Amino acid sequence: MKYRSTRGGMAPQSFSDILLEGLAPDGGLTLPEHLPQIDADTLESWRRLGYADLAAEILGLFIDDISKADLSRLTHAAYTPSAFGSDGIVPLKPLDRGMSLLGLSEGPTLAFKDMAMQFLGQVFEYVLDKRQGSLNILGATSGDTGSAAEYALRGKRGVSVFMLSPQGRMSEFQRAQMYSLQDANIHNIALNGVFDECQDIVKALAGDLQFKSEYRLGAVNSINWARIAAQVVYYFWGWLRATSGPGQQVSFAVPSGNFGNILAGHIARRMGLPVRRLVLATNENNVLEEFFRSGIYRPRAAEQTHATSSPSMDISRASNFERFVFDLLDQDAGRVRACWEELSRTGQFDLSALQPLFESRYGFVAGVSTHADRLATIKSLHERTGVLIDPHTADGVKVAAEYVEEGIPMLVLETALPAKFSETIQEAIGRPAPVPAHLQDLADLPQRVHVMDCKAELVREYIKQHAVA
Repeated sequence: MKYRSTRGGMAPQSFSDILLEGLAPDGGLTLPEHLPQIDADTLESWRRLGYADLAAEILGLFIDDISKADLSRLTHAAYTPSAFGSDGIVPLKPLDRGMSLLGLSEGPTLAFKDMAMQFLGQVFEYVLDKRQGSLNILGATSGDTGSAAEYALRGKRGVSVFMLSPQGRMSEFQRAQMYSLQDANIHNIALNGVFDECQDIVKALAGDLQFKSEYRLGAVNSINWARIAAQVVYYFWGWLRATSGPGQQVSFAVPSGNFGNILAGHIARRMGLPVRRLVLATNENNVLEEFFRSGIYRPRAAEQTHATSSPSMDISRASNFERFVFDLLDQDAGRVRACWEELSRTGQFDLSALQPLFESRYGFVAGVSTHADRLATIKSLHERTGVLIDPHTADGVKVAAEYVEEGIPMLVLETALPAKFSETIQEAIGRPAPVPAHLQDLADLPQRVHVMDCKAELVREYIKQHAVA
């Protein structure tokens, strides 16, 4: 299995190579040269597998430069009952009105990002040990990626993490999770800007090939294909638990900011998973919803990106969207390059002629949820079922309700546990969200963070001073 770039300017590389590279050298994103196809018999044979074994099977389709035995060892080290709270790892939680939650937030940082990051922590260390190398991870977070990456990589041999976050735009709990870590290999940098600007700096420094090579920059954001591959697993897991036989369809509703989570569903569907619809839910920053409704991709400037009560989705430029456009344009790298060149020149590109294909060929539909919707959804669902959800998951539930079909399970991908967003929960139900016992003193821990202006050169100099040798 070799990997190529969405922009066509990269020689084919192995999984371990692209794992350490992150962004492709030509500025594009890496994808497999072909996607493995899963037939019904294989899918049925996976029903008896636990999560770690299923992950080894699916990831093994994308990774052929790590032995099956070693890959199985890595997935079993990543997906443990002690880390995720139960043998099931990802529980299916029935709601009502044809919907269930896919419980992706049972991991160490109470967010779905743990599902991929726990594997990345294991595989980074494995590959670096094999190559006797080191890596400086540069990432950006709107809330949950940062803590999930840092908890997965803290203390790992040969790895340092430099995580950029938008100053003042995460919840108090999210900040405490990240900034309370005191490990020498963890560096939190809060920038005076929005998430998109943090992400732009990551891409700018990763695009400086001399700097990237000299300081061995890697990525944990979902620009790294390994993140997407690990997330594909839970779509198969959810389908296997929501169905009883071959060919049955399931729909998935996904709160979306950077498009990585729902892209994994798109990949699973293209591999042959019987997915009826992929329901994309946005908050007030609805650039992606506008695209799926109109075919026009029109990212917003930083000053037009709203600060909302589902802050991890306060994103106007979704990195992983390019991987979907690559498929939409029949995997024509030249047309993808042309779109991003037009985006750079004019601030948008227009694929409205292809808009009918979004649902008919790829199963995508989309909707918007507002602050008032989030509060109403949290309150109503809690009163009806006793289940308490976080504001991002509420965006998913609200939009999912518009697309429920008789006889087709609708699985809403849980984004985080409500404890991470207690202020909004308080507003919705009149009392704060319960906090797990082991995290109740989190806000009282000392915090360590470096605040700086949102300038690539400042981040570059900080990395030069603190990079792992």
